[in-house]
Amino acid sequence: MRIAFLSDIHANRQAFEAVLSAARERGAARHVILGDIVGYGGDPAWCVNRTMELAAAGAIVIRGNHDQAIADPGVSMNEAARAAIDWTRTQLDEAQKAFLADLPLKAEEDDRLYVHADASAPTRFNYVTDAETAATHLAACSARISFCGHVHRPALYGLGPNGKVTTFVPSSANGIPLLRQRRWLAVMGAVGQPRDNNPAAAFGIFDTDREELEFHRTGYDIEAAAAKIRAVGLPEGLAVRLSRGK
Repeated sequence: MRIAFLSDIHANRQAFEAVLSAARERGAARHVILGDIVGYGGDPAWCVNRTMELAAAGAIVIRGNHDQAIADPGVSMNEAARAAIDWTRTQLDEAQKAFLADLPLKAEEDDRLYVHADASAPTRFNYVTDAETAATHLAACSARISFCGHVHRPALYGLGPNGKVTTFVPSSANGIPLLRQRRWLAVMGAVGQPRDNNPAAAFGIFDTDREELEFHRTGYDIEAAAAKIRAVGLPEGLAVRLSRGK
């Protein structure tokens, strides 16, 4: 089975639609959404509704820090993120808010763990940015393969039998064999707000039969997404950064 992994959609309808289409073209039969459906972007209600449809069809959906902030104003955020969340809260109905609030912080399936951020403390939403923080995550769970988001930059970490964590930066869409002699942490890039100097929406596909992970990028209508941010009066920087990929 080919499973599509999406993270950090951030209310970007155009990017979300493009990724779902690209994943379908690549044979994805299921979806795992690793959190942050809302925040930053101008189409939160549409993105939550689409995610609810995917969940009803069998997708696994994890709660991100921006999702949690809808019900919990105490979540730490910068000024622009806080402005977007405060506005987003006014755009969602009670059913949509309840859906976000009820999402799990993590889920396990076969030998895989799904979580938004570092598994050692899911409620703290710590970033996994290097081999050291990846090691903290891997020490906190027993899954052979973990998938997370939150960082907005794709990466892959492998823990070898010698206890050393190796960092891989994906450079193509070719499948990467997740060999069984290692344990793995795959950090999915962002669908809706990439921060690795590449503005194309990011997603991954894991082939459970071949045990290979593919990191993909797809273009989308960035100008339309930026225009929606401006139209609803969110901070200009949230629109500008989409075309910069950072």
